[in-house]
Amino acid sequence: MNIKDYDIDEIAEGAILLNGLDEAILGVVEEFGAVGCRILYSKHKILTILCERDGMTWSEAEEFYDYNILGLYAGEQNPIFLITE
Repeated sequence: MNIKDYDIDEIAEGAILLNGLDEAILGVVEEFGAVGCRILYSKHKILTILCERDGMTWSEAEEFYDYNILGLYAGEQNPIFLITE
């Protein structure tokens, strides 16, 4: 069973979720001394979604990701991103 089969709010209460990018969620991360859990997203999956769903080129998706997603600060439970490619 993967993380998407659970209610994310129960696992990571208060964590910031990115609208429309649920398919890019890899899991939930916890850290000693942190306020709460955070959502782990795949950068590659986010870029793929932006290209396929929004019709962006890869370069446009990377620019959008850098400015609007990676650059987002919404609190101590901000999402985190795994770079695999």
